[in-house]
Amino acid sequence: MKKIFYSIASILVSMGAVNAQKKPLDHSVYDQWETVGATKISNDGKWVVYNINTQEGDNILVIQTTDKRYTKTIERGENATITNDNKYVIFNIKPSFQQTRDAKIKKKKPDDMPKDSLGIIELGKDEVFKKPLLKAFSYAKDGGNWMAYGIETKPEVSKPVNKEAAKISDSLSKIIDSLKFEINELNNNQPGKKKRSKDAEDLTAMLDAEDDADAPGAPKKSITLYLRHLDTKQEVKWANVNDYALSKDGNLVLINIGKHPKDSNSYQSVILYDIAKSKTDTIARGGNDYKQLTIDDNNKKVAFFAEKESKPKDLQKFYKLWLYNLGDDSAKVLIDKSFNGLAKNYNVSEHSQINFSKSGNRLYFGVAPIPAAKDTSLVEIDLVKLDVWHYNDDYLQPMQLKRLKQDLNKNYLSVYDFSNNSFKQLESEQLPTVFQTNEGDGDMLMGASDYGKRVESQWTGNTIKDVYAINLAANSSKKIVENLNGVVSPMYSAPSGKFLVWYDYKTRHYFAYDGAVTKNISSKILTALADEQNDTPSDPRPYGIMGWAADDAAVYIYDRYDIWKVDPTAKAAPVNITASFQFRKNKITNNYVRLDSEKKYINNVDTIVIRQFNEVNKEAGYNFAVINNNAVKFINQDWEKRNLRNLQKAKNADAYVLVKETYEESPNLYASTDLNTFNQLSATNPQQANYNWGTAQLYKWKTFTGKPGTGILYLPENFDSTKKYPLIMYFYETHTDDLYSYIAPAPTPSRLNISFFVSRGYAVFSPDIHYTKGNPGKDAYEYVVSAAQDLAKRRFIDGKNMAIQGQSWGGYQVCQLITMTNIFKAAWAGAPVANMTSAYGGIRWATGLNRQFQYEKTQSRIGYNLWERTDLYLQNSPLFHLPKNKTPLVIMHNDNDGAVPWYQGIEMYTAMRRLGQKVWMLNYNGEEHNLIQRKNRKDIQIREQQFFDWLLKGEKPAKWITEGIPAVDKGKTWGFELVDGPAVK
Repeated sequence: MKKIFYSIASILVSMGAVNAQKKPLDHSVYDQWETVGATKISNDGKWVVYNINTQEGDNILVIQTTDKRYTKTIERGENATITNDNKYVIFNIKPSFQQTRDAKIKKKKPDDMPKDSLGIIELGKDEVFKKPLLKAFSYAKDGGNWMAYGIETKPEVSKPVNKEAAKISDSLSKIIDSLKFEINELNNNQPGKKKRSKDAEDLTAMLDAEDDADAPGAPKKSITLYLRHLDTKQEVKWANVNDYALSKDGNLVLINIGKHPKDSNSYQSVILYDIAKSKTDTIARGGNDYKQLTIDDNNKKVAFFAEKESKPKDLQKFYKLWLYNLGDDSAKVLIDKSFNGLAKNYNVSEHSQINFSKSGNRLYFGVAPIPAAKDTSLVEIDLVKLDVWHYNDDYLQPMQLKRLKQDLNKNYLSVYDFSNNSFKQLESEQLPTVFQTNEGDGDMLMGASDYGKRVESQWTGNTIKDVYAINLAANSSKKIVENLNGVVSPMYSAPSGKFLVWYDYKTRHYFAYDGAVTKNISSKILTALADEQNDTPSDPRPYGIMGWAADDAAVYIYDRYDIWKVDPTAKAAPVNITASFQFRKNKITNNYVRLDSEKKYINNVDTIVIRQFNEVNKEAGYNFAVINNNAVKFINQDWEKRNLRNLQKAKNADAYVLVKETYEESPNLYASTDLNTFNQLSATNPQQANYNWGTAQLYKWKTFTGKPGTGILYLPENFDSTKKYPLIMYFYETHTDDLYSYIAPAPTPSRLNISFFVSRGYAVFSPDIHYTKGNPGKDAYEYVVSAAQDLAKRRFIDGKNMAIQGQSWGGYQVCQLITMTNIFKAAWAGAPVANMTSAYGGIRWATGLNRQFQYEKTQSRIGYNLWERTDLYLQNSPLFHLPKNKTPLVIMHNDNDGAVPWYQGIEMYTAMRRLGQKVWMLNYNGEEHNLIQRKNRKDIQIREQQFFDWLLKGEKPAKWITEGIPAVDKGKTWGFELVDGPAVK
C-alpha cells in the first residue's frame, strides 16, 4: 500500500511544477461557480435543453442538438419543456438577479416584485417569442400543438372622471399606437434587422401586456388565459380567469372564470373549451368558489368542487362534488353533505385531490367531518393561549402544532364507481392510509393503520401497523397482518393489485397476499435482504424491490449485490438471476434505472439499464441488460472512474443524456446512443483552470484494534511531497463512495468546504467511521484518531498542525474527540450535542419530534433508554469530560435550530468558558440547523478560514478571535480585520 501511495505522490510532485503559478481559491469566486441544472431530452433524442446555474446571479438556459451542431443560450431561462413533436421549447424567463435584489432592498410587496416572462422558441431557429407578466404556463403531458399560459393582470385602473383625465388617457393611447407603428417599421425597413427585431419584439410584448392589464374585466390577482397554437401562432384568450386545467392530450381546457368585481350581475362560471372544434360549453354557473378542476384521461368526464350557496357572513361553507359527462347540458352534483352514503356530519373535502382512475370508471376524492363553526362570541383579547400536553396524545403537542394545517385539512380517501354507481369511503381515522392499485382500477387495495399505536414512536422512531386488504369488487375489508413492524409501500405490490406485498423487520423477509392467503415468498433466499452494513440499533432497511415481471408472474428483489427472481405464489424457488457474474465476490452492486415512469413491468424482451457500482474502487457504470427467464445478459460492462448520475432516455429513440464528474473534473452533461461512447455537451467552470485545485484518492490504514480503515485524502494540485501540509479532518459517517464526486467551492452551511482549503495549501482527510452499539464516541476515536496518527507519519503531513471539523453528528464527534485526545490543535463543531442526558428528552423543533428515538434506535446509537444505561449516556457526552480538553473550539449553533436544540451549544460553550478553555460560539440569528441564508454562509466561511489559518499556519488572528464582537457593535463591525494576537502554542 505504501509503494502505491508514494508512486501517486511522486506523480503529484511533477504536477506541482506545472501548476505552481495557479491562484488559490478565495472568497470572491463562489458566485460564478456553475453546475448543470434541470435537463430535458426531446422524444426523438436529437435535442437537449438544460440549465447552467451559477451559485448567485443569472442562470442560462442552453438549447442544443446532441451532435452540438446547434447551440443557443437564453439568459435567465428556466423551467423548460420540449414539445412532444420535438419542435419547440417553452420556458420561463426570470427577472435578473439584480432586479429582484433591488426590489427586495426596497421592500416591495409581492404584487410589485419583478415578474417572469414567457419564452417560446422553435428548435433550430433564433427568434424568441416573449410575453411579460407570466404567472404560469402549461403543456399537456401528451399534448400536441397547443399550449396554455396565464398572464398576471394589474388592479383595474379607474376610468377618467373629467375632461382633463380623458385627454391624458387618449394621448397615452395614441402614444402606444404610434410606438407600435414605429416598431413595425423597425422590423420591416431598418438595417440591422435581426437585432432590431428582437428589441422590437420585447417592446411589443410589453405594450400588449399593458393592453391586457388595463382591459375591462381584469380584477386583481386573476389572470388572462391564453391558448396558443405553436405552429400558426393563433391565440384564444379569456380575461378574469381564476383557474384552469388542460386535459392530458391537450385537446380540452377547463376554465373557471371569475365574477367581475364591479358588476353585481356577473357570476362565476366553468367553461369547457374543445380546442380542435373551437367550441365552448358552459358547464356550471354561479357560486362563490371552484376548486380542483379535473379532466379524465379519456376526455369523457370532468369533476370539480364548488361552493355556491354561502353568504359573505356565513361561518360555514359547504362544498359539493360536481360531475360533467361530455355531451351533457351541464355539470350535476354527484356528492354533497346530504348524500345517503356519507357518514353522519361528513362532507366532501375541498382540500382533497380529485383523481379519475386510468379508465375513467372510478373517481377518487376525499371526505372529512364537517368542522364546527367558529364561535364569534369569543373576544380575542380574552382568549387564553395554552397548549395542553396529555400522556395519551398520539403525537406530542409540538408535533401537533407542526401538523396543524395538515390536520385541519385532513380528509379520507373515498371512491365513486361509475360502473355500478356505488360510493365507498376507503380511509377513516382508524384506517388513515389506503394505496390504490392498477392506476386506480384495481379491485384489491392495500390499507395500513397505526391507529392507537403511535405513542411509542417517541422512542422507536417508527410505528407498528395493521395491514388490510380492501376488495372493492366484493365490498369487503380484511386485516391480513397485525402489528407489523416493517415496510408497507405502494411500490412493493403488484401493479395490477393481484398481490399485496410487504417487508417484515422481524423475519427480514417479504410476504405476499393473493386475496386468500399470505405467504413468505423470500424464505428460501439465504443471503441478507436488508442492509448488511447497518450499524445502528434499529432494524436494517431492506434493499427493496426492483420491479415486476409481466402479468405479475414474478417479482424481482434486491440483496446487497444481486437480483432475485421470486415467485409471488411461493410455489417455485427463488432464483438468483445474476449469480453467474459473482457480484458478491467482487462487491458490485446493481440497481435498475427506471427511465420510463409509466412503464409498469419488466418484460423478457426489454432492454433495461442497470447502474453498477464497485464498492472497492468506487468505479461505476450504466450497463444495458436483458432478463431472459432465469438469467440476465449484460450487453456491455464498461466502467468509469467517475461519478455518473441523472441518466435520462429519449422516449422514442435510443438516445441518452447524463452527468459525469470527478473531484478534479467539473460536472458536465454528456449525450450517448450506446452508453459506451459519449459526446460532451456542456463545459462548466472553465475558470477552474486558473486556480490551484486538488486531487482525491483512497487512503487505507489499520485502526487501533486492527480494523481496516478507508478514507478520502484530498491534496493540493501543486502537491510537493517534500513539503509538510497542515491537515484538517472532516467526517460524519461514511464518505468514500463519494470519491469521484465534485466539490464546488461554495460558502458552507457549516460543513468543511474541502476544495477551498485544499486549494489554499491544506491536506484534508475524510475517514469512514463504522459504529458499534452504545459506543459512538469510542468508535469515532477508533477511526479518526488512528487515521490522524497514521497520516502524521507521512513526511508530507504536518503532524503538529492538525484539526478536526464536523457539522451536526460530525459536530458531536468533534466535541467528544477533543475530550479524548490532545492530538488536534484546533476544532470546529457545527450544531453539536454536548450532553446526551439533556438532549435525550429534547424536541426537534422543525418537526416537533422527541429526540429519544435518535439515541435508542438511530444515529446516536446508544441502543438503550436513559434509565437502562445511564453510564453510556454519560460516557458519550462531551460535557462530562471537558476538564481533559486542551483544544481551542469554535461552535456554531443557531437559535432557530430545528434539529439539535441550541442550548446544547450553550452547554458546551458555558462549560468550556467556566473551565478557562478557548471557545467561541457563533449564533446566526434566526438561522436553521444548517445555514440557509447565503450571506451567513459567506460569513462563516471567512471565519473558518481565519480560525484554521491562525492555529494551523501561524497567521495573524482576526479581531473576532482575539476580542470578540460586543453587542453594542453588532451590525456595525464584523471583526474580520487581522490583528497582532496571542501566540499559537
